[in-house]
Amino acid sequence: MKWTDVYDIAMALTDQHPDTDPQYVNFVDLHSWVCDLEDFDDDPNRSGEKILEAIQAAWIEEATN
Repeated sequence: MKWTDVYDIAMALTDQHPDTDPQYVNFVDLHSWVCDLEDFDDDPNRSGEKILEAIQAAWIEEATN
């Protein structure tokens, strides 16, 4: 996965952290958790606030379904 795979990352985070409310995850933790995903293979320095916001929004949507 790359940073642009927002929905794939969101699904993986939902599986990896099932008891976490993504609404309350700070961006430092979110960045770390994404980088720690088994299938994640991108430069950790290529993310920014916009991409983390998109991932968090997709994760919130995934968690409510």
